[in-house]
Amino acid sequence: MHILVIGGAGYIGSHAVKALLKAGHRVSVFDNLSTGLEVNYFKDAAYTVGDILDYPSLQKAMSQDVDAVIHLAAKKAVGESMENPEKYALNNIAGAINVLNAMSACGVKRLVFSSSAAVYGEPVYLPMDEKHPLNPMSFYGFTKYDMEKYFDWYDRLKGIKYVSLRYFNAVGYDEDGDVRGLEKNPQNLLPIVMETANGTREKMKIFGNDYPTRDGTCIRDYIHVTDLGSAHAAAIEYLKTAPESQIFNLGTSEGISVLEMVNKTEELIGRKINFEFAPRRPGDPAVITASAEKAGKILGWKAEHSTIENIILSTWQVYKR
Repeated sequence: MHILVIGGAGYIGSHAVKALLKAGHRVSVFDNLSTGLEVNYFKDAAYTVGDILDYPSLQKAMSQDVDAVIHLAAKKAVGESMENPEKYALNNIAGAINVLNAMSACGVKRLVFSSSAAVYGEPVYLPMDEKHPLNPMSFYGFTKYDMEKYFDWYDRLKGIKYVSLRYFNAVGYDEDGDVRGLEKNPQNLLPIVMETANGTREKMKIFGNDYPTRDGTCIRDYIHVTDLGSAHAAAIEYLKTAPESQIFNLGTSEGISVLEMVNKTEELIGRKINFEFAPRRPGDPAVITASAEKAGKILGWKAEHSTIENIILSTWQVYKR
């Protein structure tokens, strides 16, 4: 199949491209390089620099005998989304509508979407499955929630079948070293730990040490990007003969605390991580874990690369440079 990966030069997108190439697909990438990097290019994929807000360019890329689209080109910083909702409404929501309209115009009927656990909000129960109530606590989470509603309508009206993959906390790097580009201005835990370890940051903050958890710090479900990449390939296989659109959680069902991640990094790389405790951040739940049972049953997918050791060491091999 010919797969167009929108946002395929980014952190998660480049791992998805590798998985698709490994599965034997023809892959084209459409990326504006706002966060994507040329260092993440694969020689067997074709690349076009373009923006989803530029509809003519998007439609041109879509018209090249594309069989399916993977859409990963969304802004994702939670804090920024609350301060600048206009930017997120334009890029995430209007951009997704452009993608759908271009697919409709070009007769492309299969879509895999990069969604997020942020659609759930505060956990009502754990682990969170796909039937968990949807109550996003950030505008970023709302944009993901809203985009899924558009996909549902275009399925009904235009016959575009979709798989929405709700990631939990994406971490790690390709173990073979084929993806080397560091995320720009990272705001997630592990990149900040790594920047502290390699001296880019003098010290990091741990927000809250009085949560009702085993060590007082927040617990999250961390999923390795190699596992996310294989999930995209599995979703494409599903869509070949899919009778209906589906939504899947991608996680491990196990949680790692902030302090455990810091301590294990110190142990594995042999360096001291300078940190200090800071007050809790508003809206940070104590524990978030996923149920990925549905993805296992329907896609035949499971997390095979998401041990804490592999998460840390695969990330350090990139940051230590």
